[in-house]
Amino acid sequence: MAKDYYQVLGVSKNATADELKKAYRKLAVEYHPDKNKSKDAEGKFKEINEAYEVLSNPQKRQNYDQYGSSEGPRGDAGGSYGGGPFGGGGGGPFRYYYSSGQNANNQDFGFNDPFDIFEQFFGGGSPFGQRKPVYSLRIEFMEAVKGVTKKVAVEGKERSIKIPAGISSGQRIRFEEFDVVIDVAPHDFFERRGSDIFSEEEISFTLALLGGITEIRALDGTIKLKIPQGTQPGALIRIKDKGIKRINSSQKGSHFVQIKIQIPKKLNSKQKKLIEEFEKESSKKGWF
Repeated sequence: MAKDYYQVLGVSKNATADELKKAYRKLAVEYHPDKNKSKDAEGKFKEINEAYEVLSNPQKRQNYDQYGSSEGPRGDAGGSYGGGPFGGGGGGPFRYYYSSGQNANNQDFGFNDPFDIFEQFFGGGSPFGQRKPVYSLRIEFMEAVKGVTKKVAVEGKERSIKIPAGISSGQRIRFEEFDVVIDVAPHDFFERRGSDIFSEEEISFTLALLGGITEIRALDGTIKLKIPQGTQPGALIRIKDKGIKRINSSQKGSHFVQIKIQIPKKLNSKQKKLIEEFEKESSKKGWF
């Protein structure tokens, strides 16, 4: 089971519908991203809604308890995107982020619009202004780096969502009729930290000792990296302006390369003799 929805809401597996609703309302107020400005509030709020969506629906809760997925034995317990009022009822990367309670097929999601909660708690209208539909759009890592235009269907109408280069997960694009919250998929090689990226590069033992040039994988393809003489394992080499473009700026972050050194497991007799001579010479003058 990818997520423990009971733990997300802080309730027991025997929690009643009223207990679920009470826990959900309390957490939704606490983590609503328009009120809570911490960097993890958006993700936490999304997780809370996901948990309540499943547990407040008797059929989905039964499937979840039995199979670890709200969709039953063939469902995806890893958090796949469900159907919604855009482009049919199948899965996809574009979906309601905040629901009004039903999708286009009039299927009850089983949870309240978070803005309704604020109306109940604070009285009158939402303290965050006019209510608009909010969607979540998942994009690939390199699409976030370079920018992309996505065509999606919103309530039966095709819309083009222009996503600027450098956008990151949790950032919101505002339109007149709706907002879109971006969810960026992780990369299998690069790690992002703000506008900087990090990667690992394995080099030979001799290259680390003698220094030289090696080719590495970067955002724009293959580039040459200078390895200083005597580079140590775990050393972090910074390549300026090879990171991710900052939004509304021409500046870019840096690419940090962490060095891993490949130590040979076997040596032939000549290599062994050379290393022994090197060790003998180094013991006289010291390695460093």
